[in-house]
Amino acid sequence: MNETKSKRTGTTAAKYVAKVGILSAAATVIMLFEFPLAFVAPTFYKLDLSESVILVGGFALGPTAALAIELIKNLMNLLINGTMTGGVGELGNFLIGCAFTVPAAIMYKYKKTRGGAVAALAVGTASLAIIGAAINYFVLVPAYTQVYVNGDMSQIIAMGTAIFPWVKDLFTFVLSCTLPFNLIKGVICSLICYILYKKVSPALHI
Repeated sequence: MNETKSKRTGTTAAKYVAKVGILSAAATVIMLFEFPLAFVAPTFYKLDLSESVILVGGFALGPTAALAIELIKNLMNLLINGTMTGGVGELGNFLIGCAFTVPAAIMYKYKKTRGGAVAALAVGTASLAIIGAAINYFVLVPAYTQVYVNGDMSQIIAMGTAIFPWVKDLFTFVLSCTLPFNLIKGVICSLICYILYKKVSPALHI
């Protein structure tokens, strides 16, 4: 009896690892197809839809899987594309991605209904917007400024002012450009997850 149970546990773990691996690979590929939203943020902000895959994985396999897929995706992207920010950009992408997908997966774990999914995605999007803005303000934009414009923050602010005339400093830049960019990303990825999840979840559940 114990041997049979052990085999079942081993099979379940192997399936879990395999599915995390497949979803990580899919998220990595999707991350390569990024594009700017020049009407709301400077073009160094790139939108990719990989978080929609991670949301699906988090809903089906749990919040730990969402975190693992997010980590593997960023490590694989680092290996494929390298880094121009000493890893700061990749770390920021990981933290912001986790701020989006992990809270949503936690909420859905305890209320697996259509309404629960909507609430989970809404909370994840809000978390993405708020935590993403904070990480950009304190870490990512200053790091990007040091790497690309020799620490001249005025050049970054000018990019924001070209879109929204009221952008005058880093705070108004993040509030006017970064925050709506992340909200748009959250809404789009949430919609994709909502549409796809029920169609693909039978193949993902262990």
